[in-house]
Amino acid sequence: MTTGDVHNNMPAPKRSLAEKPPFTLADIKRAVPPHCFRRSVLRSSPYLLRDLAAVAALFYLALRAIPALPATGPARLVAWPLYWVAQGCALNTLWVIAHECGHHAFSEHALLDDAVGFALHTVLLVPYFSWKHSHRRHHANSASLDRDEVFVPWRSSELPWYAGAVHGVAPVRFAILVMVLLFGFPLYLMCNITGRPYPRLANHYDPYSPIFSGRERAQVVVSDAGVLAFSLALYRLSEALGFRTVALVYGVPMLVVNGWLVLITFLHHTDPAVPRYDSDEWDWLRGALATVDRDYGAFLNSAFHNIADTHVVHHLFPSMPHYHAAEATRAIRPVLGEYYRFDSTPIVRAAWRVAKECLYVEPDGRRDGVYWYSSKFKVEPDGRRDTDDPSG
Repeated sequence: MTTGDVHNNMPAPKRSLAEKPPFTLADIKRAVPPHCFRRSVLRSSPYLLRDLAAVAALFYLALRAIPALPATGPARLVAWPLYWVAQGCALNTLWVIAHECGHHAFSEHALLDDAVGFALHTVLLVPYFSWKHSHRRHHANSASLDRDEVFVPWRSSELPWYAGAVHGVAPVRFAILVMVLLFGFPLYLMCNITGRPYPRLANHYDPYSPIFSGRERAQVVVSDAGVLAFSLALYRLSEALGFRTVALVYGVPMLVVNGWLVLITFLHHTDPAVPRYDSDEWDWLRGALATVDRDYGAFLNSAFHNIADTHVVHHLFPSMPHYHAAEATRAIRPVLGEYYRFDSTPIVRAAWRVAKECLYVEPDGRRDGVYWYSSKFKVEPDGRRDTDDPSG
């Protein structure tokens, strides 16, 4: 299912409607057909089976068909990159299903959702329950400068001394963007990069991490055990098949998965049009609305279960299954009006624009507690670089 008819290539709004909306969550929910909230294992399972079949078929090609190509010549050199991209996309579809399980959107049975989500995320080296708990807090505090869990921007006063010089060099900015796409998610799990500040080092593998409450610690241990067991299985496979084979067949596609995950989530919540709020001004509804739907093309929108082009409705109703999200988006747009954000900018261009224009946040200047992204710098008389007021 695609949502091209929903969006109609409308332009992204600029710095507008950060005030409290004239509608409530109940008003939005009344606009959504009731069946959109129904979860069904019979409806969800075919999507999972489709994704598993695609992953299995691609693994077969990588283990059988590609090695059978001539060792010399261009065939293998072309086949491997094509495989990495295809398998990275296929594995990302499983990531999205696991994400849906974490929101209890796969079925009506919470235990089944957790079992499926745990299995899928474990084979993607993600600690399922640990991520589920921190991601739930992201949804509970989205767009809060003080309590959001991920992609928390710097305020201008918090910028490191080197930020302006580094950001101003396009090749360096590009290299940083690539590194963040490939390794940002593992670094977030291990050391909370881009996450909210905590009194001490926070990571998703420590059951006593400040991310988690006492009642969540046992599930963190279970998540760690799953990742450790699968890591051991990969080690055994490396002994049997060779490290190079496992790296080519599994390792490189996982870098592609990381890239998709970071890119999609980064572009959902980072844009010059999207406000951030401090604790005095933030409320849940405006935080949920401070996200952007984006178009990855009909094929990837569908393959990724519409996680990218229906993310606004996902933040409003996280337990809604993905196969109802496009219909629900059409239903809520008349209610949201200009509070709904969609950006049809091609994804590569959008990523570069966001990387260039969204370095830190500055106060609105007219509304206390509201902040907007900027990257403007000015040179002070003493030669220092300082942030400029982006509201002018």
